[in-house]
Amino acid sequence: MVDKVKMTAKAFFDLPESMLPQELIHGELIVSPAPIPNHQRAVFRLAKLLETLIPDGEVLLAPLDVYFDDENIVQPDVIWIAENSQCKIEAKYLRGAPDLVIEVHSPGTVWLDKSAKFSLYEKHGVREYWMIDLEGQLAEIWFRQDNRFQRLGVFRHDDRFESPLLPKD
Repeated sequence: MVDKVKMTAKAFFDLPESMLPQELIHGELIVSPAPIPNHQRAVFRLAKLLETLIPDGEVLLAPLDVYFDDENIVQPDVIWIAENSQCKIEAKYLRGAPDLVIEVHSPGTVWLDKSAKFSLYEKHGVREYWMIDLEGQLAEIWFRQDNRFQRLGVFRHDDRFESPLLPKD
């Protein structure tokens, strides 16, 4: 069960630092339990993979706040910020849309990843969004085209795909 409390970005940033996932979505504070070990393994492996595929920019991991506006502050599992990104690294959080966001589904948050967070990432200009389903061993890949997300496809764990955002081999 996910607990929700209404608040502003200022109140959110006044909270004590926490390693538990805490997000502000449409003004509601959402607190989740710590991810399970398989989730964290996948996050780490994806971050390592991105570092080998992308020659520039920076790969970052949750918990790290991404500030979109006064009602929306999210903590994607894996974030890539391109060298000349619109997303700015500030002292306490990231401001604006990262270039690539990866969410590894947890049983309690999969609905959030597919609905509210999907809409926020699309609205605020994330260039590519990957949703990873560990149970089904699937990756659902979305990319920005004409200011909207278009689905590239759903891929099994051993399928290959070409990201429109990442450099080609």
